[in-house]
Amino acid sequence: MLTVNELVDRLIDLAFAEDIGDGDHTTLCCIPADAMGRSHLLIKEEGILAGIEMAKKVFDHFDPTLQVEVLIQDGAHVKPGDIAMVVSGKVQSLLQTERLMLNIMQRMSGIATNTNRYVKLLEGTKTHVLDTRKTTPGLRMLEKQAVKIGGGVNHRIGLFDMILLKDNHVDFAGGIANAINRCHTYLKEKGLDLKIEIEVRNFDELQQVMDCGGVDRIMLDNFSVENTRKAVEIIGGRYETESSGGITFDTIRSYAECGVDYVSVGALTHSVKGLDMSFKAC
Repeated sequence: MLTVNELVDRLIDLAFAEDIGDGDHTTLCCIPADAMGRSHLLIKEEGILAGIEMAKKVFDHFDPTLQVEVLIQDGAHVKPGDIAMVVSGKVQSLLQTERLMLNIMQRMSGIATNTNRYVKLLEGTKTHVLDTRKTTPGLRMLEKQAVKIGGGVNHRIGLFDMILLKDNHVDFAGGIANAINRCHTYLKEKGLDLKIEIEVRNFDELQQVMDCGGVDRIMLDNFSVENTRKAVEIIGGRYETESSGGITFDTIRSYAECGVDYVSVGALTHSVKGLDMSFKAC
């Protein structure tokens, strides 16, 4: 399995191949190869900054001679007019790395900003906001890192680091008990130590899980606020609890007040506006 750094390197290689192709002919035709300059990252919208560390990787990957001076770190609250970093070096390199760096930083900062809005709504409760696998293909590691920078918590990274028995798994396995029992058999055979979460759709399925046991977390899928409160009482702290399904910015606080440990929100990553910023010569 590829490491995070290997995945990031592949992403950067692919992104540059996609953008530059056989050459940035606009830059190459009008900027001398030995021209030197400086550009700064100008913040144009209020939010949470994310992606500085990734931006440094982009610059170093393309041209290790570029010098990056970071003025504002990931996770900081920024406002229009702030300068987040200054980059010095070959002008050709500054121009060719500009768009990829901005694409990454705008999206990551947008996700961090959006996540932070949800996190603030949960202040005073024990509930954490979780991301999902509803991410942009190839960008999951970056998007989940942005969630963490914004104060959220990562769910599983992929299909490999946690067992999540969802409705289709339960149905195809022939029921909740079968799914849980087969899960334990598989983990034992493979020598794996993974947490197990199971999704329930109603109180009957919840009771089946309570009778069977053998899980770490129960996901209450598309439960109303009232039914969520009842379910949390039934579970009584014996398992971690997660609310999921159709939960919005306007309703998340109500679910948190039911006492669930987590609320998962696909909107943290699947429909986010990038934070406005630009990379300008200075």
